[in-house]
Amino acid sequence: MGSRFGARLAVWGILIVVLQASALVPTEKPTCVAGFQSDMLIYQVVRKHLRTGTRLGKVRFSDCTDRRAFPLHSDDSHFTVQADGMLKVKRPTDIHRHREFTIHSWDSQGHRISVPVRVVHHGHRHGKHHHTVERHHGERKRHNHPHHHHTTENATDQQVPVLHFPKSVEGLRRRKRDWVIPPLSVSENDRGPYPLKVAQIRSSEDKKKKIFYSITGPGASEAPHGLFTMDRLTGNLYITQPLDREMQAAYMFQAHAVADGSGTAEVPMDIIVNVIDQNDNKPFFAQNTYLGEVAEASPIGFEVIQVVATDLDAPNNDNSDVRYRILSQDPTLPSDHLFVVNPITGVIRVDAGGLDREKYPKYTLVVQAADMKGEGSAGNTKVILTVTDSNDNAPVFTQPSYEASVEENKIDAHVITLSVTDGDEPFSPAWNARFTIVGGDPGGLFTVKTESNKQQGIISTAKPLDFERSTTHTLLVAVENEIIFATPLPTATATVVVTVLDVNEAPIFNPIEKQVSKREDLVVGSDVVQYTASDPDTARKQKVMYKIIRDPAGWLNVTKDTGLIKVKSLMDRESSFVKDDTYTVLIGAYDNDDVPATGTGTLIIQLEDVNDNAPAIEERAIKLCHKESGPQLLSVTDKDGPGFAAPYSVSLHGLSKTNWTARMNESKTGILLNLATVLDSGDYTVILRVADNQGLEQDSTVLATVCDCTGEEVICKGRGVAGGTDLPVILGILGGILLLLMLVLLLLLFARRRRGEQKVPLLQDDDIRDNVYYYDEEGGGEDDQDYDLGVLHRGLDNRPEVFRNDVVPNFMPAPQYRPRPANPEEIGNFIDDNLKAADNDPTAPPYDSLLVFDYEGGGSDAGSLSSLNSSSSGDQDYNCLNEWGPRFKKLADMYGGGEDDDML
Repeated sequence: MGSRFGARLAVWGILIVVLQASALVPTEKPTCVAGFQSDMLIYQVVRKHLRTGTRLGKVRFSDCTDRRAFPLHSDDSHFTVQADGMLKVKRPTDIHRHREFTIHSWDSQGHRISVPVRVVHHGHRHGKHHHTVERHHGERKRHNHPHHHHTTENATDQQVPVLHFPKSVEGLRRRKRDWVIPPLSVSENDRGPYPLKVAQIRSSEDKKKKIFYSITGPGASEAPHGLFTMDRLTGNLYITQPLDREMQAAYMFQAHAVADGSGTAEVPMDIIVNVIDQNDNKPFFAQNTYLGEVAEASPIGFEVIQVVATDLDAPNNDNSDVRYRILSQDPTLPSDHLFVVNPITGVIRVDAGGLDREKYPKYTLVVQAADMKGEGSAGNTKVILTVTDSNDNAPVFTQPSYEASVEENKIDAHVITLSVTDGDEPFSPAWNARFTIVGGDPGGLFTVKTESNKQQGIISTAKPLDFERSTTHTLLVAVENEIIFATPLPTATATVVVTVLDVNEAPIFNPIEKQVSKREDLVVGSDVVQYTASDPDTARKQKVMYKIIRDPAGWLNVTKDTGLIKVKSLMDRESSFVKDDTYTVLIGAYDNDDVPATGTGTLIIQLEDVNDNAPAIEERAIKLCHKESGPQLLSVTDKDGPGFAAPYSVSLHGLSKTNWTARMNESKTGILLNLATVLDSGDYTVILRVADNQGLEQDSTVLATVCDCTGEEVICKGRGVAGGTDLPVILGILGGILLLLMLVLLLLLFARRRRGEQKVPLLQDDDIRDNVYYYDEEGGGEDDQDYDLGVLHRGLDNRPEVFRNDVVPNFMPAPQYRPRPANPEEIGNFIDDNLKAADNDPTAPPYDSLLVFDYEGGGSDAGSLSSLNSSSSGDQDYNCLNEWGPRFKKLADMYGGGEDDDML
């Protein structure tokens, strides 16, 4: 019994130890995730052109079942996946850098799972494009955690850095402070092969547990996606394509370690990958072609233009250290080293003289920029420099001297046009000419302007020239450009000799405006003033004569030869032609040239006032009441000046003395008129005699209407005739006058009517006489030529003492008519004078004519008409007219009856 019990205790003890040991050892439960072996499939090819049937590699897929064949589909028609998972080229295609597409498959539950595929050309060194794996709607990744295992046959093992997760001091939450993860360095443009192993991540727990590794962040799970991948089992870190430092110089992402079945094994570790720069970029210029300008007179060292090149490699190292140099110059004349470039700044300068726009207007330079301090990769640009004109050619006159002539007394008169030539660029400031008069014109008589074509100078007069003062002027004209000369050059000059032509100048009054003071009552014929002018044409020795050009009132005349001005008619200071006591007359002086020239002078006559106007009353009609009326104020005016006006005096005359009173107001400029007695209503004439302070007086009448009212307020109810005549009496008188007028008209009508009844006809019935009718008959034909009609004129020929003066008499002198005046205001006088001359002109029509009638003359060859008698019988026989010949045929037809009677 005891031995059995002890054996049982031993068994139970072993079981307990086993159970405790099993409790201490963590249980590992294998997990399976359906999907592709890697998150991205990368295949490298060595040829750019892929032919049909080219095998790229295996595609491995698992759905955690025993199946070995899965449906695999490529969304790129150039590639296909066979049933055994072999990826092959379906149609010929070219790989430019790389080609991306997606392969799809389905697990046992029908869920679609996709993986991105990248085919990379092995010769491509630059990976400058970022690619993102596209996930379609409805897809579901069957991953419990991110897969970073990368399946590739091209990845080879090599010595790479091993990065360990930092050890924890107090669990997973606290790290050792001095634990620093060194950054990884990867050279850009590495030739591979890819995927390229760059590091390995290790966890200190991988000896105790099964650890799965993964990475997240930019370049892995974030854009650019799939650039870095990690083998989830080994922790190997791969890059899937060449890196480009110019695209991104560093990457930072996190590495994760997860224990199988127990979650996170390590705190995520930051990994920094620095991209090492390679000299994979050559310098490039900001412009393919630079355009610049350089003046032909530019000095050596003059900066023309700057070129700038950029190198995208890492700064501050030889890969980006650029140097410049000029490779070529076209043309190479006059020197092949006209320009030089600063190797560091790229500034191009003039290095030699000899630039000449007229010969070589343009230069083309090829400039190179090379890195590695001028020994590495290089880029070129073209610089085109246009040689601009400098003022290195002075303008030159086409001839050294000129001659011209111009009439005197003209302003802005064209004298001559000067022409120049210039070898600089046309219409540039260095070509445009500018003229100046530098000598021979101290008085500023001439001016010179540049023509619009900029190559001609026009000389004209700035002031009137005087032939009598100087007959010639010699000018010295210089020409320059609008800008100064680029180099010292002589200034061209030309001599211009201007001859002044004499013209007939008008006489000049001295002074031009003459003032005199005269009394306004100068008698006709009195001298006013002698106003003379002198002829500036002293060499011509011409005679100066005078005339009045404008005399508004016609008060003056001027002696033609002496210029003495006299009074023609009385002047009046109070006339409307006088302004402010002055009267203005325009006098003309002209010479005796074939084409007379006339100068004018102004004569201003200050008219002195005389007492020639008596004062007058302004108001000619007043109204007032016949009882208790107030005085009426009458205004007095005088056209004369203050010395012959107020104070005035007034007196009443005639019957006005009895009924009215008149006196001056306090200022002696107005009359106070009032009734002396009560008058009947009516109109009254009041005679007032007003005198000025010199006693010159005149009578003024005022019509005073007296109304039937009382007081100063005048209300006229009815008007009557002065003296009390009633209105009915006036109406009766007017009615009688109308009746008398009607009676006179009736008598005149009656007398006219009787005279019309007794009118005797001009031709009495017993007055028998022959009547001659004119029928516009010219004659009877050619036989009329036998008659001598000259005998009809012998009556006057036999009486020479009788003559007709209806022709212009040629033995009487014609009067002199006044020529038409130049002053329009003299037209009235011109018409009056010539009308009087025409009335006394015996040679002007109509003429007085003495006409002789009813006289045959003595000794006439024509027979007397007194033998012709008219018969008093009723009917006469005119048939005898037919016997008188063809000349009387017309009369025979009219009186004797003929063809006309036969037609009736």
